[in-house]
Amino acid sequence: MTDKIADMLTRIRNGVTSGAESISVPTSKMLVALAKILKEEGYIENYKEEKGDAFRKNIVITFKFFEGKNVISGLKRISTPGLRVYSNAQDIPQVLSGMGIAIVSTNKGIITDKAAKAQNVGGEVLAYVW
Repeated sequence: MTDKIADMLTRIRNGVTSGAESISVPTSKMLVALAKILKEEGYIENYKEEKGDAFRKNIVITFKFFEGKNVISGLKRISTPGLRVYSNAQDIPQVLSGMGIAIVSTNKGIITDKAAKAQNVGGEVLAYVW
C-alpha cells in the first residue's frame, strides 16, 4: 500500500455510506494524528489502538451520529504521492466556507486549517473533511 491516508479516508467513506458503527484501519503515527484531529473536531465519536495480528496494531474508529445520520458527509484526499499540494499560511483553503476542515501537515505537526492560520504556518494540504 503506497498511500495510507487515502486508504484510511476510503475506509471511513465506505463505513459512512454503509451505515457501519465503526471501522478498523492499520495504524501509523500519521493516521493516529488524523484520527485525533477528527475526534477533536467532532467528526468521530472515538478512536483507539488495538492489537491486531501478531505484529500489527489497528486503529478502531467509532463514528458519531446526529439524529440518526452520520456526522461526516464527505472526505476528499487533496495531496497525493504523485501530486503534492502545498500552501502557505495565507492561502490555506477554506472548506465549504468554514463549515468543513482542511487537514494540513506542517512542521509543527498535523493540524487543521484554522490552527495553521492562527500559528501562521503553511504546509502540505492532506485532506478535506465536511
